[in-house]
Amino acid sequence: MKRASGILLHLSSLPSKWGIGTLGKEAFCFVDFLKRARQAYWQILPVGPTSYGDSPYQSYSTFAGNPYLIDLELLEEEGLLKPEDYQNFDWGERPSCVDYDQLKENRFLVLRTAFSRFDPSQGEFTEFLKKEAGWLDDYALYMACKEAFGQKSWLEWEPGLKLRDPNVLSRYREEMNREIRFWQFVQYKFFKQWNALKEYAVSSGVEIIGDIPIYVALDSADVWANPGLFQLDETGEPTGVSGCPPDAFSATGQLWGNPLYRWDAHRETGYGWWMERIRAAQKRFDVIRIDHFRGFDEHYAIPYGDKTAENGCWKPGPGWDFFRVMQETLGDVKVIAEDLGFLTESVHKLLRQTGYPGMKVLQFAFNSWEQSSYLPHNHIKNCVVYTGTHDNDTIAGWFQSISAEDAAFCKNYLRLNREEGYNWGFIKAAWASVADTAVAQMQDFLDLDATARMNTPSTVGSNWKWRLEPGMLTEELAEKIRAMTALYGRLCG
Repeated sequence: MKRASGILLHLSSLPSKWGIGTLGKEAFCFVDFLKRARQAYWQILPVGPTSYGDSPYQSYSTFAGNPYLIDLELLEEEGLLKPEDYQNFDWGERPSCVDYDQLKENRFLVLRTAFSRFDPSQGEFTEFLKKEAGWLDDYALYMACKEAFGQKSWLEWEPGLKLRDPNVLSRYREEMNREIRFWQFVQYKFFKQWNALKEYAVSSGVEIIGDIPIYVALDSADVWANPGLFQLDETGEPTGVSGCPPDAFSATGQLWGNPLYRWDAHRETGYGWWMERIRAAQKRFDVIRIDHFRGFDEHYAIPYGDKTAENGCWKPGPGWDFFRVMQETLGDVKVIAEDLGFLTESVHKLLRQTGYPGMKVLQFAFNSWEQSSYLPHNHIKNCVVYTGTHDNDTIAGWFQSISAEDAAFCKNYLRLNREEGYNWGFIKAAWASVADTAVAQMQDFLDLDATARMNTPSTVGSNWKWRLEPGMLTEELAEKIRAMTALYGRLCG
């Protein structure tokens, strides 16, 4: 990756009047802001339809787009909505916070109104159905069935449908044809709007860094449609699930609960499902951040049904063979490897073999009792340095939570002062690093406190909600970022 910089801001965090950030006007305005600030990259989180806990990392499909992100005003411009179809709904009282309960209650009512005015015979839609049939047919049927069964997991569906009996599938496709068309329509509109935004970003000199979680959700079209690729028993129940072991941050470890892959089955197909997954991401993004890169070397397997991660064990992943096939199949894919946490020598070796840049997070650097590879003087060129990721607190919040010794070490090392602002001193350290790429959260440029934190791992209920408020992205802020970017040789465009 070139020497450049960027800003981490998920689409849901953009301003809008309709409850959540979308692919509409404000997304284009943010591209304009990045261009004025001379930033090369816009990093976002996964864009799939969210399920449990509203997390982008727990999606109903790794291929589909999130219906919440479809812009309603653009649908109005197409003649599919009238102002009264969506402007009179309650989209939440706080412009700084996504109200997911209101979205779940109202968003699909509006999208169904738009669908009622849509002509499914138009050629562009028909072409979309043919082009995306490999994943879209199963996804649309899956969502139609979830709607019919009161959002129950596919594990609770009738046996014939749950285990994909061909005759049962055929019957449901026929009976639910109209509902299936609705879910296909939703994806058609998502990707039409996404492609327009992507083209605008490219024309503005801004590359989009997208995110692929290594695992998919158990309750997803991916697992239901491809059971042989996951560690499931004959009834569809997982035999092992994902997580990470106990450590200094969690005495019982982290229980993520995603089904584990049958890497032997993937290997037999030339990793075909994975290659299609990455090929789809290549079309959407300019750079792909692969979450939990360590899992390709070895993964932590927890017995299904356990309440904690304490009884898990490490098992081998596909290793270099996966990335060899990926390079042979897809060519040079621009990848950022999320290699955070405790890493074994075999993980370091795999990263060196791929040549992918790893990650350095400044908030992890300042332990007063030991030297850290995350300290700027230990960085290498082939890495991406972050002030913090979506899983970290904001800089302002972080300073309120760390020990006095760690804070003193950080202030002394970075020569921080309140006149400049701790946040700007922190960001400057990332921008000054030898690392080819530097990224900071939008919240940190704005010096927001812990209430603007995007996610606190292993918690549910208060995450993924933060949003920009109108007027926050000023010309003064863009110029300040541009000047700092020029000072440290990261100018883009």
